[in-house]
Amino acid sequence: MATIIMKGQDKEKKPINPKNKGLSNYAKYSGIAFQMITIIGLTTWGGVKLDELTGNRNPIFTIILSLLGVFAAIYFAIKDFIKLK
Repeated sequence: MATIIMKGQDKEKKPINPKNKGLSNYAKYSGIAFQMITIIGLTTWGGVKLDELTGNRNPIFTIILSLLGVFAAIYFAIKDFIKLK
């Protein structure tokens, strides 16, 4: 009787080398940090531009959008942490 081997099932999964696991975790977490920096930076930049456009004396849009950016960055970071585990 012939054995049918499906594509991708003919190889066993290799255990992750402990050295590679550390590098993999480093890459994942540094990616999350860059994502957070980008979100906060873009929302703050948008707030500054809105304040310039409207001519506000007080940086109201900068404050509001930067705080929203921080909350959004934390939300996405927690979502990614949960997905990683």
